[in-house]
Amino acid sequence: MPKMKSHSGSKKRFRFTATGKVKRKHSHKNHILTKKNPDRIRRLRGTTTASKPDEVRIHALLPYGAK
Repeated sequence: MPKMKSHSGSKKRFRFTATGKVKRKHSHKNHILTKKNPDRIRRLRGTTTASKPDEVRIHALLPYGAK
């Protein structure tokens, strides 16, 4: 049976922790930043974990990403 393909867009957007959780960036941080206040922009820095239902879908998109 041939290897499954990983979803290319998902490869660029998600990483896995050692325990199998999914790390993702915050949204709304790319453009139109002038109307967003600095506190809001600061809160959007860094990464967070994906929700459980999304985590299941991401694991399906990236079959070789996590254990």
